[in-house]
Amino acid sequence: MILFLLSLGSFLAKISRKLTRFGAYVAAFGGPGLFILCLLDSTFVPLPSSADALLIFLSMANPRWMPLYVLLAVLGSTIGCVILYYISRRAGSRALARFSPEKQKRVKDWIDKYDVLSVLVACLLPPPFPLKLFVVTTGVLRLSVVRFALAIAAGRAFRYLLLGYLAARYGEQAKVILAKYYPWVGLALAILIVGFFLARSFLRRPRPVEI
Repeated sequence: MILFLLSLGSFLAKISRKLTRFGAYVAAFGGPGLFILCLLDSTFVPLPSSADALLIFLSMANPRWMPLYVLLAVLGSTIGCVILYYISRRAGSRALARFSPEKQKRVKDWIDKYDVLSVLVACLLPPPFPLKLFVVTTGVLRLSVVRFALAIAAGRAFRYLLLGYLAARYGEQAKVILAKYYPWVGLALAILIVGFFLARSFLRRPRPVEI
């Protein structure tokens, strides 16, 4: 058993190194590379070279092109999530096999209660929040792909616009600002969105007719 675990660890380390080299190669293509990184990272291919880091670097180097980089990142991430959605939809419950039953239940409860709003919130929350589990579960449950894609695009647009703006505006200091404040900003925005929709649902409830 110990030998198996050691060999598995060695295999995973080799895969990680290859993915790192591949990610660095793709990143060298600038904007198109950013699109590919975001697309692949949103499917089943975890790339150690962070798309966030590349977006920040490109926005610092060419501030005037920042909106284009954000658009490419949003498109790549949205398309990647839609691909994962359809793969999960076709695979059915088998797509959830790698996630623990407890996590599956929590996410299903969230989606049953809040629909694709839960996906939008998941996009805003910082890692290690399991966005991919929300994407896979949405596909398994066969929710509307249009509303799903809009939720992904909206969540990613906010995240990447914030990253791009701070990088273009503050340069190297953006990394310090994001590391310190983004988790709280994302969490606060997620809470505000959930609160808004809960308040709207409460106000839309039919009032009892007085006799």
